[in-house]
Amino acid sequence: MTWIPITIFAALAQTIRNAAQRSLVGELGTLGATLVRFVYGWPFAAAWLALVVVVTGHALPAIGPAFIAWTAVGSVSQIAGTALLLRVMEARNFAVGVAYSKTDVIQTAVFSALLLADRLSLQGALAVACATLGVVLLAPAGSDRPLRTLVAGFASRTAALGIGCGACMALASVAFRGATHALPASSYLVAAALTLVWALTLQTLILGGWLWVRDRAIVHKTLAAWRPSLFAGFMGAAASAGWFSAFAIKPATHVRTLGLVEIVFSYAVSRRFFREDLNGRELVALVLLGAGAALITTAN
Repeated sequence: MTWIPITIFAALAQTIRNAAQRSLVGELGTLGATLVRFVYGWPFAAAWLALVVVVTGHALPAIGPAFIAWTAVGSVSQIAGTALLLRVMEARNFAVGVAYSKTDVIQTAVFSALLLADRLSLQGALAVACATLGVVLLAPAGSDRPLRTLVAGFASRTAALGIGCGACMALASVAFRGATHALPASSYLVAAALTLVWALTLQTLILGGWLWVRDRAIVHKTLAAWRPSLFAGFMGAAASAGWFSAFAIKPATHVRTLGLVEIVFSYAVSRRFFREDLNGRELVALVLLGAGAALITTAN
């Protein structure tokens, strides 16, 4: 059951990281704030790997082609998912796309079964259904009748972008789990930490290289803003270390379903600072999320 507190920690750290990244968007732009996550997260990830190796006494495992392939797929998929989400946010009816991007947990279950043969029990499937419905109800698509709005917008280009975003994020989760399991027998902490360092290295080179060619000024601004970026990088590395460690222990579908407690954390923060009351739809959504989390933690 170690994966449960690790996943909850990862979700909480991600909530904090998202808040820190949002504070950088105005200065660096969305892509610059995204690059911060990789560039400034890498030193902390490397330090975590060194600490884990020393504490566990496990040597770094040998790296093979399968590990490199899985890590590359996960790294590229995560960047592509971020890019698609940006396209969704630029669309006129972006709320529909955002809601469809929340189907990533269902898509994670499909990719897990197809690529890693990680099967869901009936209870696990019910947990995924409850959690996904809860997330969709919280999405901004048609606050009065969100389900009808989603059905009506299914054939739109924005919905396709949202589904594509969810697919990329789902594939990334499954690929990173595949990477941790492609390493020879080792501590799950070492496997997760090594995967994280490789992933951040690839993502820094890919996104940083692309921005260097397309808009070099963003790279310069990102490097110049190192002081406010360090905290976002640290929290990003902490969140990813948690996600990857959980992936090394438990199927990605279980981890991502429980990880939706991040939304509950976000709502709690929002209500604490803005003192807003929950409406009926939001209350039902949070109950569904709670039910999904409870079911997945006891599912096989």
